[in-house]
Amino acid sequence: MAVLTEEQTMLRDAAKAWSQESAPVSALRRLRNEGSKQTFDPAAWSEMGQMGWAGVVVPEAYEGSGFGYLGLGLILEETGKTLAASPLLSTALIAASALELGGSDAQKAAWLPKIATGEAVATLAIDEHAHHNPARIALTATTSGEGWALNGTKTFVLDGEAADLLIVAARTGGQSGDTDGITLFLVPGDAPGVTRTHLSLADSRGAARIAFDGVTVGADAVLGETDKGWAILEPVLDRAYAGLAAEMLGTASAAFEITLDYLKTRTQFGQVIGTFQALQHRAAKWFTDLETTRSCVEAALEALDAGADARALSSLAKAKASEVLHLASNEMVQMHGGIGMTDEHDSGLYMKRARVAEALFGGASFHRDRYARLMGF
Repeated sequence: MAVLTEEQTMLRDAAKAWSQESAPVSALRRLRNEGSKQTFDPAAWSEMGQMGWAGVVVPEAYEGSGFGYLGLGLILEETGKTLAASPLLSTALIAASALELGGSDAQKAAWLPKIATGEAVATLAIDEHAHHNPARIALTATTSGEGWALNGTKTFVLDGEAADLLIVAARTGGQSGDTDGITLFLVPGDAPGVTRTHLSLADSRGAARIAFDGVTVGADAVLGETDKGWAILEPVLDRAYAGLAAEMLGTASAAFEITLDYLKTRTQFGQVIGTFQALQHRAAKWFTDLETTRSCVEAALEALDAGADARALSSLAKAKASEVLHLASNEMVQMHGGIGMTDEHDSGLYMKRARVAEALFGGASFHRDRYARLMGF
């Protein structure tokens, strides 16, 4: 486990208190029951901006705190415990990282302060199919006058309906599957030719399918260099993998804590069920898996903060978090017995979030394969 500084500990404790008080699981349940197409509570996001969480990885020069990826990971872990729906992952982590890594001074000045204060929602539009495959890009960008015209469709875009800024991965050369010939573009969410369709996901949050029909942008919309977007996209995705793994660790940890409390209080056959050895063994396995996952997640986040090659560690963290959250959500339902199968109990919400998070930005098999290739197997 990482040894946290005093500032990191304070940040984690503040995130824990806020999540439990202002964004409990009941808030997600309310969002679901209202049938709203909103993927998060705008008021909660505004509060996150006021507390400085949206600017944790944004440099101080652009109104952020430059507090690092481990710092944001600690916040994501705490919000993951209460299933809090927010653009922290899509905007504060992924989009902010893309702008920081590849943006020009003008692009950074235009967007990073708005992200840091929670004024803007931004997201990465990458996947075009049901399964994550970042090089499988067919959406095209062709030269049009002094700018570009984008045509194609992206799907499962996080917070895509609410996004003020879309960071779009397009193909300007090569074939689908090639890492060469990818270019990133900054596209306003309300640009002419952009059509956003709500997608209802199992976890009650939602995402968007976004169609681009002759969407024109200027030459200044290119993020980084033409045809060389992979050099930005891959490290941005590493940050997405590690950050999502941190949130998933929080979700799995909360599932464990809720279930452990139940094992200590529920009686069956005249005994507290936590005294049954079979359940003790399962809980012990669950606990050790959580600790292993924490080591993987923190190693990836610390590598990102150190500027090291975090590709293998990020995939290791996402693969491990996917496996453990799958286990945690199943065990939560099973150990709660009949009540765990009811909608009134929160275990169903944890399981549904688990299934979506497992698939998001690549499942365990995708990341095991990537890890193996990176390690030379």
